Amino acid sequence: MAEGTTHQDRAGGLGSPGDFASTPARKKAAAGAIETELEPNTRKASEHADDATANAVKGFDGWETAAGLKTLADTWDRQVKSLMGRLSAEKASLRGASGLFARNDIGTGSSFLTPGSKLNGL
Repeated sequence: MAEGTTHQDRAGGLGSPGDFASTPARKKAAAGAIETELEPNTRKASEHADDATANAVKGFDGWETAAGLKTLADTWDRQVKSLMGRLSAEKASLRGASGLFARNDIGTGSSFLTPGSKLNGL
């Protein structure tokens, strides 16, 4: 076990800095990685596969293989579209979660500052 780390810390127990939570900066970085790495690279790989498949379909023109490749390409396109949608949704969720937590913290803090609260002035 690392120095200064308890078993409960590693297991993510209550009050520990386990892996459950992440900072807004880490969420922002993950959303940025999706936007600058995963989405463009997935799109690029998809286009490469589309080009290669289209060339294969032309090469097998008149054969049943061409029809099979066309069906495969259509399935591939639907799967890529689904994956791109999921990546976009994850990116939006990561960005939204940071704001949600910050707004929740501000709201909770504001509730302690209501007039007449015994916590005011402490």
